Order: sequence, then C-alpha cells, then structure tokens
Amino acid sequence: MRATGVGSVPGEDFREWAKVSLGGLDLPFVPELPARGVHAAMIGRSLALLDGLQADLQPAGWRVGVGSGRDHRLAESLLAQDLDALEELGADHEGPLKQQLAGPWTLSATAELARGEKILVDHGARRDLAESLAAGLAEHLGDLKRRFPKAQLVVQVDEPALPAVLDAGIPTASGFGRHRTIHPPEADAHLRLLTDVVRDAGATPVVHVCASDVPVALLHGAGFAAVGFDLALTPPSDAWGEAFEAGLDLWMGVVPSVDPATVPTSSVLIGRVESFLGRLGFDEETADPRVVVSPSCGLASATPAWARQALALAANVGARH
Repeated sequence: MRATGVGSVPGEDFREWAKVSLGGLDLPFVPELPARGVHAAMIGRSLALLDGLQADLQPAGWRVGVGSGRDHRLAESLLAQDLDALEELGADHEGPLKQQLAGPWTLSATAELARGEKILVDHGARRDLAESLAAGLAEHLGDLKRRFPKAQLVVQVDEPALPAVLDAGIPTASGFGRHRTIHPPEADAHLRLLTDVVRDAGATPVVHVCASDVPVALLHGAGFAAVGFDLALTPPSDAWGEAFEAGLDLWMGVVPSVDPATVPTSSVLIGRVESFLGRLGFDEETADPRVVVSPSCGLASATPAWARQALALAANVGARH
C-alpha cells in the first residue's frame, strides 16, 4: 500500500507542509492551506484554474461572471507562488505527485451566477463551467509537467457535493427548496471532460468523495482510475467489489482527520483496511498494490501536531509498520 494526504492542512506555512509531503509520503501532494484565506481554499484555488471565465468574491461567496476578476487573479497568483516554492523543493522529484482541484459538480453547487443563484440551476452555465475547468486544467497540467518533468502526475478531483447533487440535496438561494436532481448521463459527461484531459496529458485521474453514498459505478464509468473515500462512512458492497475487480483502485481514508480522543495504532487501522477488502473478497497480496491510505478527509481542522502525526500514521499504515 501507498500513503498520501487528501489535500488541506492547517496553518499558513506552505513550505513547511511541502517538506512534510515530499519527505514523508510515497505519494506526496500539493498542500492546500485554507487558513490563509478563501483564495487558498479548495473552491478559490480551483476557480483560479478556469479558462475564459472570471470569478470574484461577493458577500455571499464566489460568483462567476461578475466583478473585475481581482479575486480570480489573487487566487491564481497564490497558486503560482505555492508551485514556485514546491518546484524549488522538489523539481527533481521522480515519483508520483498529486494535485487536487474541486470538480465541476462541487463548483456548480457552491459558486453562484451573477443573479445570485447557484450555477447548478442553469444547464448551459453548468456546461460552460465544466468546459472552462477542463481547458484550464489542461493548461495547468502543462505547467506542472514543465516544473516537475520527472514526476508521475496524479490529479485528484474533489467532489464532496456530488452525492447531494445527484439526490436533489443542494438548497436553492432562498433556502426553502432544493435544486433538481442531476441525472447520471450529464454528471458523467462533465466528469469525463476532466478525466479525458488528465489522461491526454499522461497523468492519472483520481476522484475523492468525502461523503457517504459514494456513486462508485458512476465514477468508474466516468474514467477515474481510483476513488478516494472515508472508510468509516462506506460499508463494503457489491458495487465496490465489482468496480475493484474491473480495475478501479481504492484510496481509503482511514486515519482520523481531526484530533482523536484516542489515537489508533497502525495495526488497528491496517485491520480496518483488511476487513473492508476481505468483505469484498480480495486478499492482501492481490489488493495491496492497488490500495492507497490517507486521512479520512482534509486536515485543515486538525491541530498542526495531529496533522503531522496523521500523515506519519498513514505512511506507517501504507508500509504496514
């Protein structure tokens, strides 16, 4: 097994966490530090990648297609500064390197149109956002390949809102209703825009859904090579077994993402991973090369001490120590 982090970490020192990631994990990731502000958090960082669309902050949050683009430029600049620092530390890195971004459905459920409604409400706007994100990701991958020419790039698409999008669970602007269900063919089409771009760039597309009811069959069909999930929220089922048997790798969030009352041992966590795989009918020897372990979700809400310990614990679980 290998080990990685989901993405977010506490504090404001990017270089510190970049050193932890590059030095302590066999699948390092580009850290996200939302404590530095909304421009550095998942949504702002991902909107910075849009190509041909501008996003700005309004009192209610991010809106696309309004404002001067100042906040968009700030988010772009911060991401570039972080990558400059990471390049300085790890330009010769030869193993996998993971970059995260929010997916089109989480962005559509979070960002707003000029009139104050979620992008999710408008079919054309949903499509435009997904296409803009895919085009921007293609350019971003080119930049990453120039910065880290020896790395094997992995792109993690974060879709925590996807289950609610598929189940009419996103509230409308008034708060009194819910947006209509997005049907699987449209969900698949927008996700596939990203997986196609990632594969065309020679990188590996992975999706992370930090929620219950992960739509594993939909995600596998959309072209992802692996699905990351919170093991505590995910009971084993035939859908997971069928997807794994068909080639979908499993990235299991098994380490607590906030400071626990009692710190679990690596042997306990290894047992949870093995129990899940065993209930799917797969043995350790078959499964290990296709399993990645991580904290259950992002570490932004953890103390810095626990965040470090959680990543170290994930590395121990991955190495079966």
